[in-house]
This record gives sequence, C-alpha cells and structure tokens, in this order.
Amino acid sequence: MSSNNMFRKKSAIAVFILPSLLLFTAILLIPIIQMFYYSLCDYMNLKKPVFVGFQNFVTLFKEDEIMRMALKNSIFFTIFSAVTQQLIGMFLAVLLTNIKRGKNLFKNIYYLPCVLSSAALALLWSFLFNQRIGINSLLAKIGIEGPMWLMDTKGFIVLPMWVIGCVATWQYVGQTMMLYMAQISGIPKTLYEAAYIDGATKSQAFWKITLPLLKPMVATTLSLNCIGSLKFFDLVFNMTGGGPGYRTSVLATYLYEQGFKFYKMGYASSIGVVLLILCLVVTGIINKAVKVEDYEM
Repeated sequence: MSSNNMFRKKSAIAVFILPSLLLFTAILLIPIIQMFYYSLCDYMNLKKPVFVGFQNFVTLFKEDEIMRMALKNSIFFTIFSAVTQQLIGMFLAVLLTNIKRGKNLFKNIYYLPCVLSSAALALLWSFLFNQRIGINSLLAKIGIEGPMWLMDTKGFIVLPMWVIGCVATWQYVGQTMMLYMAQISGIPKTLYEAAYIDGATKSQAFWKITLPLLKPMVATTLSLNCIGSLKFFDLVFNMTGGGPGYRTSVLATYLYEQGFKFYKMGYASSIGVVLLILCLVVTGIINKAVKVEDYEM
C-alpha cells in the first residue's frame, strides 16, 4: 500500500492522530476544564469543592487589592518586555546579520542567558542589586548613595518592577534576536542588490524590504513575548518574592501563593482563568493589529 493510499483512509489518519490527541487531552484540555470548574468553587486543600458560582471572581475584582496590584504589574511587565525585546531584538538581528566577523561569537553571547537557569540568574542579580553590596557598593566609593533597587515602594510602578523588567529583557532578548535573524536570512539577497542598483541606501532597504518581510515574525515574537510576560514567574519569585508588601506581585506569583501557600485552590484557579483569558485576548489583539501581507519572493 502506497503512502498516499494509506493517508486517504480515515482509520490510518486516526491511528496517527490518536496518540497526540490523547496526550493533548490528558495534559492540557482536562486540567483547563478542571481549572474552570474549581474557579467556581470554594475549594481548600483536602476538602471537597463547594460550588459558589462567580463569587471568587467577584472577590478578585471588587475586594482584592493585591489582585489589582498584580494585574497592574503583569500588564506593565507585558508592555515593557514586548517593547524592549522587540526593539532591541530586531536591532541586534539586523546588526549581526550585516557584520562579517564575529557574528557567531556575538550571537552566542546574546543568546547564552536564555539557556541559563532563571533561578541562578535571579540570585546573581539579587546580589548585584543588594542595598549593601554589588552596584551600591561601587556607587558608594564615588560618593553616590544608590537607591533601594529591590525594596523601593514609591511610585505607580515601583522601582523593583523596572529592575526585574530590565533583567528579563537582558535574559530573553537573545531569543527574539535569533528568531529575527532566522527570518532575515530567508530574504533573498537579490532584493537588496536590486534596491542598491536603483540607488537605495541601507536604511531605505531596511524600511522598504526588511521590515515588511519581517511582519510574520513580528507577530510570532510579539505573541511569544506577551504570553511569556503575562505568565512570568521565576525572576519575580526569586528576586523579590512579590514583595515588599506585594508591590511586585504578578498574576503568576499571586496564583502560586494562593494555591500552594494558603491552599486556596478555588481562588487560585480563578486567577488562572483570568490569566488564560488575558493570554487569549492579547493574542487576538496582536493577530488583528499586525496584518501580514503575502509577498512573492
């Protein structure tokens, strides 16, 4: 039996699809359904869930100030990470694509933080931003009193959130850079040669050729940046633990605290539902905002 005839049979197709479908159902679909159910329940650990309707969501948005703070921080973190990683990642990709020497060296240097342990990096940066050692000790030697990098509680967006945002950009900008470099390497060089023959400068070639052909990757990287930022956990948890006074809490750390510290599984599930809906909404907005045209190359 030829492969074409085999794939025309529904039974053969089902045999190939069934394992992945079962895996998807067991690992993703069933937990999501359970999360939606538990979000409608008063469910404490070791106790049976009691259905309470939308009471958890009412408490979240009307009575829980920490939830509002965590939501604000998550939205800030998402916007900050998306903007900085897109701009810096694209700049580095274009820069490294056009250099002749040391491309692989610099590419590996920028990408290296992505593959390192976030917990280890968070510990490292915590020492650097410690009030008594690290950066502040260097500033003290020249007579400058350093700020409380991870303890300041002033402002609508506190200083520790800006610090964590910069560290996250440093760690993950290499991933965005690599994706853009892969897309740029697929653009035919003949397009640039024709543009240069017609008298275009390198900046004009970037705006008229590179950027339009990068739009599909812009949508992809922007989605990855925003979804990853919304569910961001490790650096925040290891650098500040959500403190001081919950001022650096994000949705993921608050969900973890409610579920695994206070054992409020129902309340934590409602936070998880909010996080899932936010991810879906952001993805939909990006797909609508970044319109991708089809080009023949």
